[in-house]
Amino acid sequence: MEIGAGQSAYTFTVLLMLIGLYGMVLKRNLVKKLIGMNVFQAAVILFFIVQGYKSGATVPIYDPALGTAPERYINPIPHGLMLTAIVVSVATTGVALALLIRVHRHFGTLDEPALLIQLRKDG
Repeated sequence: MEIGAGQSAYTFTVLLMLIGLYGMVLKRNLVKKLIGMNVFQAAVILFFIVQGYKSGATVPIYDPALGTAPERYINPIPHGLMLTAIVVSVATTGVALALLIRVHRHFGTLDEPALLIQLRKDG
């Protein structure tokens, strides 16, 4: 039972990755592709957060009662890196949305096959 409980976060992460990959690869609408990319990014961030978690551990502030044993402390580096990844994700989404607005104004559609047809006609 303990093994199944520990693996549920990884199972959820893989499920989110597959949903995001499905959205990025198989959807035709560019907004849906962007949503799929955001779901995939959230899954990667969740994966690293789960990796940095230790059951029963505490923040890495020295406590004389705990001593210096590294297994009693949580590693803060993955959490700090994921804060940076969240900021990059928000910035990427903002730029992508701005580009999608420009594409829609110019071509009148966000459907990828229709855009490719229009680009071939213009080119």
